[in-house]
Order: sequence, then structure tokens, then C-alpha cells
Amino acid sequence: MASEEMDNAYQIPGKYPKGAYLLVFDPLDGSSNIDVNVSVGTIFSVLRCPEGYLSQNDSLDEKAFLQPGTKQVAAGYAIYGPQTMLILTLGDGVKGFTLDREMGSFVLTHENILIPESTAEFAINMSNQRHWEAPVKRYVDELLEGKEGPLGKNYNMRWIASMVADVHRILTRGGLFMYPRDAREPSKPGKLRLMYEANPMSFIVEQAGGVSTDGHQRILDIQPEGLHQRVAVFLGSKEEVERITGYHK
Repeated sequence: MASEEMDNAYQIPGKYPKGAYLLVFDPLDGSSNIDVNVSVGTIFSVLRCPEGYLSQNDSLDEKAFLQPGTKQVAAGYAIYGPQTMLILTLGDGVKGFTLDREMGSFVLTHENILIPESTAEFAINMSNQRHWEAPVKRYVDELLEGKEGPLGKNYNMRWIASMVADVHRILTRGGLFMYPRDAREPSKPGKLRLMYEANPMSFIVEQAGGVSTDGHQRILDIQPEGLHQRVAVFLGSKEEVERITGYHK
């Protein structure tokens, strides 16, 4: 298993049987919100373990994890809010399960989650505006111009600083989540981690009828070059993600 909180992949101890899968996860997304009692969550992704990556001492080569998001066999997140929920995809739509505290088990409450194609809601950290690239500045300016602007409608902005909470809102009622690259660290293509955050969330969003790109290409098509690789993220309702991606192109 590999985690955002560990420099290297965790090797399963030799006394335990080895399974056929790899686990990639962010154990506590949005942890800066804990002190103020705002929703946080856990994100996970499951990959098949390719053959030929075990060494003679039975340790796994980390290159086994470097698979594009299209290779995921499952992805999901748990959100710890007013209700504890598990959102899960196995590549055939997205289902939502709510924790029944009396029973101590998760109950299927959302049979087929779908994201509306159009939206009037977006999520972005506006404090970074001066660092954005030109396509993002242009797009957000148009959003803020509202009904009088080129997009012809008024938009609301939401920003929770917890990707799980922001994506959950989009799955519930539509919207657009953006975490673009910016000029503060030009050597980095973004802030969010491809393996632990962008890939599993993109898999979920696509399975719910949404779209996810890095501004230039589909995130699930990106070939990872390292466990902790970063990426820009634009995901959510199809119409708006395609618009901002078009601005980049």
C-alpha cells in the first residue's frame, strides 16, 4: 500500500499472505479543517498488482504503482460529516452508503449518483488568483461577471478546503472544482497528488457522468512518473470542465 503520508510504499510483512491488489490512499483529506469541525474524509484507489514486481526478498517494487488512472479497479472516499458516508465505484456507476450507527454497518442510500451536466456553482481558492495562469483568470473573471457576462448566468462560489467535501457537494448537486497550477512553484504542475487524490476522484466523477482534466488532457490518461506526482485538477459538471479545458487549449 502507498499513502500520501509515507515517503515510500508500505511493504506487507512477510508473515501475511500477499493479495492481488495495491492500495493507494490519502488517510485524512482536509485535515486543516479538523480544528474548526468541518467535514474531512479518506480517499482510496485500488489497482491490480502487475506480475514481475516482487524481488527475491518478496518486497514490492514501487514502480508497480505507477499505472494510469484508467487501470483502477475501484475507488472511493469516506466523508466524515453530519452523516458518515462511503462513496464507491467499481467501474459501473457510483453508489453511496450511509453509516447506520445503531447497526454499525453501511446501508445503500444512493443507488446511482449522477452529476448534472450544467451548473452555476464553482469551487476554487480565490486567494491564489494573482498566481493563476491566463486561461484560469479569464474563466473565473467570466464566472464573476454573472448574467451580464459572456456565460449569461449568475454563479455561486463555494470553497471548503477539503477535496472530499467539495467533490461530495458536486456529486450531490453538480458544480465545478478547480485546483489549478500557479506561478508560486512553476516547477510543479499542480498541488494535488495524482495517485492519492486526482485519480480516485476523477474515476468517481467520470463514473457519475462528469469530466475531469488537468486543463489539457483527461487526468485518468496521465502516466504517473512517481508516487507523489502532483497535477492540476478541473473536475465536475461536463459543460464547465470542457469550457475551462478549451480555454487552456
